[in-house]
Amino acid sequence: MILDVRNIHTYYGESHALQGVSLSLEAGETVCLLGRNGAGKSTTLRSIMGLTPPREGQILFDGQDIAGAPTWRIARSGIGLVPEDRRIFPTLSVRENLEISEYHRPGAARTWTVERIFDQYPMLAELADRDGGHLSGGQQQMLAVARSLMSEPRVLLLDEPNEGLAPVIVQQIGQLIDDLSKTATILFTDQSVHFALRHARRAYILEKGRIVHTADSQDLLRDTETQHRYLSV
Repeated sequence: MILDVRNIHTYYGESHALQGVSLSLEAGETVCLLGRNGAGKSTTLRSIMGLTPPREGQILFDGQDIAGAPTWRIARSGIGLVPEDRRIFPTLSVRENLEISEYHRPGAARTWTVERIFDQYPMLAELADRDGGHLSGGQQQMLAVARSLMSEPRVLLLDEPNEGLAPVIVQQIGQLIDDLSKTATILFTDQSVHFALRHARRAYILEKGRIVHTADSQDLLRDTETQHRYLSV
């Protein structure tokens, strides 16, 4: 097991956002985290990444407890986050956004370089000299994912990768998740149940800061009663 989240409790001030969340990922798995707005999906990813550290519980990455560790240390250990708002550098070019994010973990094989990113994603190569702030939403999302790859993550966290994107770009993001799942372990959130279940092997459902259901994606796809109970708006 590469990532094992055990009974974490996370707060925003006095607000108890996560109330004993537990989930786990085997190496190479792609898992989705579902739930209505405000259920705690983004907070779960932020807790894993150390941005909102849990007050209680453990987060084991390769057997080491990283709960409460500084975010930079978690990133360097091999976990990458693509946040919902993308956080690209608007005044830097696409190439510079990639270069500034490059990190080579000692002892790890070098997999991702700027050249490989451009070979793999020609759209970014065509935009190499364009500032990040002048990209479309879909282009920014592709850059945000590519930038995260420059740190050679073993686990990739994607927070709402399709937020605000056109349907044709959503298809490209789905293909990107499928491609990355061949070499990385992925945990992602998404508002579209059908998109998430098409591209994930397993699913967890959050409600009011608690995991209330877990299932194989294909089983949950057929389980319309559970979808309606926990995911319908």
